[in-house]
Amino acid sequence: MKTVLTCFMAVGLGVVALACYSRRPPAAALAPAVAQPIAQTATHSPPKAAALPTAKVERGNLICTVPAKGTVKLEEVEVGAQITGMIHDFAPDPDNPDKPLDCGSRVRTGMVLAHIDPTIYQAQVDFAEAALLAAKANLDQLKAHCLQTEQEWKRAKGLLPLRAIADTDYDLAVSNFRTAEANVVAGEAAIRENEASLRIAKTNLDYTIIKSPSDGVIIDRRVSVGQTVVASFNAPGLFLIAKESQQVQVWASVDEADIGYIRPGAPVRFTLNACADESFEGKVMQVRLSPTKQGDAVKYTVVVAADNFGSMLPDMTANLQFEVERRFNVLLLPNDALKRLPSSPTDAHATALSDASPSAAKKAPSPAKMPGPPKMAKFSKERKVNRHLLVKDGGLVRHIEVQLGASNGSMTEVTGKNVHEGMEVILAAVCLNDGR
Repeated sequence: MKTVLTCFMAVGLGVVALACYSRRPPAAALAPAVAQPIAQTATHSPPKAAALPTAKVERGNLICTVPAKGTVKLEEVEVGAQITGMIHDFAPDPDNPDKPLDCGSRVRTGMVLAHIDPTIYQAQVDFAEAALLAAKANLDQLKAHCLQTEQEWKRAKGLLPLRAIADTDYDLAVSNFRTAEANVVAGEAAIRENEASLRIAKTNLDYTIIKSPSDGVIIDRRVSVGQTVVASFNAPGLFLIAKESQQVQVWASVDEADIGYIRPGAPVRFTLNACADESFEGKVMQVRLSPTKQGDAVKYTVVVAADNFGSMLPDMTANLQFEVERRFNVLLLPNDALKRLPSSPTDAHATALSDASPSAAKKAPSPAKMPGPPKMAKFSKERKVNRHLLVKDGGLVRHIEVQLGASNGSMTEVTGKNVHEGMEVILAAVCLNDGR
């Protein structure tokens, strides 16, 4: 009985062992489990340096500028009226005698522009001339009377020692003579007064003829024939003339952050919206100290003097570039390679050469939001800003530190013991994206 039970137990153990052995996976099935981590690790291996976009360090010259908007200001003169009257007519256009002067007409110094009705002022001249004639005739009478009283005084003076004339009669003769002399002086003064009145009347008559004070072009005619003009500071002028000058002015509005870089005499290049294909040159003539405020923005007016090539018209919009610094024979790098990288070299290497997971990619800032070179370093000659770069070294990528200098917005000066001409720098925007 015991022998039979032992046989049954042995058979049961064998069945259980056989069942466990049949459920064991084959050895070939274990191979993917081992190879998969290896393949996954290969996915995270650094890409080849040859596949990364780069920019080369170049040697050249750099011109740093401050941009600004401005307005062309021609030297203008407003021709007004010094008397009140009605516009009688306009002078003919010298280039087209059949038409009167109008906008666009060229004028010369002393040229007649218009006439104010002279009727009243001519009458004033005639009146002043008549008054002057009357004053001269009156002076002749006064001189004759003075001569008569002088003779009477001389006779009385000769009779006085002989006691042939009373003392009162002698005193009367002296008084009459002195009065006649004073009347002559008053008559002479009256003549001078009338002469001055005549000059005023003639001057007012001359003012009825409006003349050009300078050579130039009429850019605005503000009155018409028959219109009454008034001599007043508040009254508008008759004509606005742009002087023909060898120079024009451009008034530029410069932000307070850039005004410290601009000095009188600094060269300026600018274009006009009306002729963008043509470039003009000028120099800073004046930096005005009175600012204009627009909200929180503070701007200063900079006056630029430029040659007038005949294509500039008043109030044209100018796009200016103020030259503030020149650098010669320096190492230059495009700004696309100078986006700010992490400060740690290890972090920079990891960011540039690893495939970030989707969750990490969401946390990483986009290349468009990465700041460029600091603005203060843009035109500074003294200050240097440290920056980390990734460069190719054969088939590898290594990390170096450089100093940034002046920049013109597209190229920046770089210096450092590890940077040299021809070095290939990996674009920082690509590195910060996904390393591809």
